[in-house]
Amino acid sequence: MNIRPIDDFYAVSEQITPEDVAEIKAAGYRSIVCHRPDDEEAGQPAFADVAAAAEKQGLYVAHVPVGGMGLTPDAVTGMVDALDDLEKPVLGYCRSGARSTRIYEEAKRLRG
Repeated sequence: MNIRPIDDFYAVSEQITPEDVAEIKAAGYRSIVCHRPDDEEAGQPAFADVAAAAEKQGLYVAHVPVGGMGLTPDAVTGMVDALDDLEKPVLGYCRSGARSTRIYEEAKRLRG
């Protein structure tokens, strides 16, 4: 797992597993946002499994998938809502971290 900070409130990572969640909490993150649709790739952990592990660790979670159509207005609005609701700092993840970075930038722009 390679966590890359974007700012004081948000960082990104490639795909995480339920086994990574304890390390994420130990690193100080309070919330996790998944930007991958379930079943995007064979062998990918389901969001529900990551969410269950996160909730056991006392972390907040949100699922704001960004699929093959790219960033949609609904996805950006979902990210704005997640950022308003979740405890900071937040770790966003997708396959490589690129979608998680881009949606955060768009959500910040929309929030002003």
